[in-house]
Amino acid sequence: MSEHNIAASGWRGSRDGWLEAGYQALIDGGVDAVKIMPLARQLNLSRTSFYWFFDDREALLAALLDGWAARTTEPLVAATRQYAETQAEAMLNVIGCFLSVDTFDSRLEFAIRSWALQDQDVAKKVGAADETRLAALSAMMRKWGHEQVAADVRARTVYLVQIGYISMQSSEDLRTRLDRIPTYVEIYTGTRPEPREIARFSARFQDQLTT
Repeated sequence: MSEHNIAASGWRGSRDGWLEAGYQALIDGGVDAVKIMPLARQLNLSRTSFYWFFDDREALLAALLDGWAARTTEPLVAATRQYAETQAEAMLNVIGCFLSVDTFDSRLEFAIRSWALQDQDVAKKVGAADETRLAALSAMMRKWGHEQVAADVRARTVYLVQIGYISMQSSEDLRTRLDRIPTYVEIYTGTRPEPREIARFSARFQDQLTT
């Protein structure tokens, strides 16, 4: 095994390990909590091992921003393009993306938006992500027959509601939110989902309802 591989898998830890610790610090304490020494203590690693994987703290922060896109924007855009037999089902795909931490990390989204309030470069990245997400939602609405202005307004309605849930740190429980989804879908699309569509959708979250 090469020296690099030994270091990457041995006492220096791993790049992914440092990143995950960074994400947790960012989520729990904000960007000011993402510091090398506290992360090293948490991982039970030396401070110098950090520099095997990152040039400096700024490089770690840049990597966290890249990972934010992978944990939020990319899955959401994919959800707008997911196969659906009806417009209501297409919207359920989007709403389902927001409801699962596996596809949209809401706590990370909140942390990044909080960070953006004190960093103009991060704010620009958040603004760019907003535009990408809105464009994907608007394209989905146009696909289902809405003209450009209506598609844009519907996309903004969907998106601003979901970001509102995150920004307000809504404590609405999952059961209540699921009960409201048929009406949300009707408002967003102009069509009400069929009972079978809601049943399939709700089944995706049964494990979360029982834990």
